[in-house]
Amino acid sequence: MMDLQITGRNMEVTPRLEQYVSGKVGKLDRYLPTIASARMDLSVENARSAADRQVAQLTVRNDRGVILRAEERTADMFASIDAVMDKMYRQIKRYKGKRQRARRAAAAEERGPAAGEPALEEEAGVIVRTKRFTLAPMMQSEAIEQMELLGHDFYVFYDAEEEGVGVLYRRTGGDYGLLVPELG
Repeated sequence: MMDLQITGRNMEVTPRLEQYVSGKVGKLDRYLPTIASARMDLSVENARSAADRQVAQLTVRNDRGVILRAEERTADMFASIDAVMDKMYRQIKRYKGKRQRARRAAAAEERGPAAGEPALEEEAGVIVRTKRFTLAPMMQSEAIEQMELLGHDFYVFYDAEEEGVGVLYRRTGGDYGLLVPELG
């Protein structure tokens, strides 16, 4: 049984809207039965373009802890919900495809390539560069300043306030987000 949360920011989630979202998100179980929880965030934002004001963001977590997220912006909330659902279906399809390819590759590796059968090649991305760097303790405001100076969209630093590693990133609206990892 999937736990569904629907939240609204700068808007009221009407019963009609809640029923619409519940109906749409409830169908995800057919495609990915291991979904443990789903969260639909609906918001109305002040954007330059009226076509980007109605935002729907769907976050799905399965029982293995895998998180899938999709966000869409349109001029109509119902259209945003439909678009975010389409995007989520594509992500689920891609996720399931990766798992199936990994299982097939593992099975082929166990039995070895058959005579005349080419060996399966990895389709996943390959790490082409590794960068090592020293983390100096700094305040979050210093990390923002450093990220801006470098012109990056994210910055990894040792957070002196949290006393741990943090990842600072630029959000779509121009604000910043901070990822604080915890050992599980």
